[in-house]
Amino acid sequence: MSDTSDTSAIDPTVIAELTRLRESIDNIDAAVVHMLAERFKCTQQVGVLKAEHQLPPADPAREARQIARLRELAESAKLDPAFAEKLLNFIIAEVIRHHETIADGAR
Repeated sequence: MSDTSDTSAIDPTVIAELTRLRESIDNIDAAVVHMLAERFKCTQQVGVLKAEHQLPPADPAREARQIARLRELAESAKLDPAFAEKLLNFIIAEVIRHHETIADGAR
């Protein structure tokens, strides 16, 4: 969605700063997508390994450790730990779904 508001009355230095910040946000968004892609490449390999050795797709103990770790990281980074946990839970659910699909294909 584009911003269609009239910026002609806004101080050009404000517009420049807004543009700079938005470019940073765009770069960070791109980095997040690329990091998630790398993470999923690794978790796909984990899924294959689990399927080859008939291990369950989910590992609740590992997931609990990861959530606790991420909450601590979030706190130290001044990010809401509840938000970080929700994000990781979303990612974990997708990983488990991938692992189940891989396991189904290995049977």
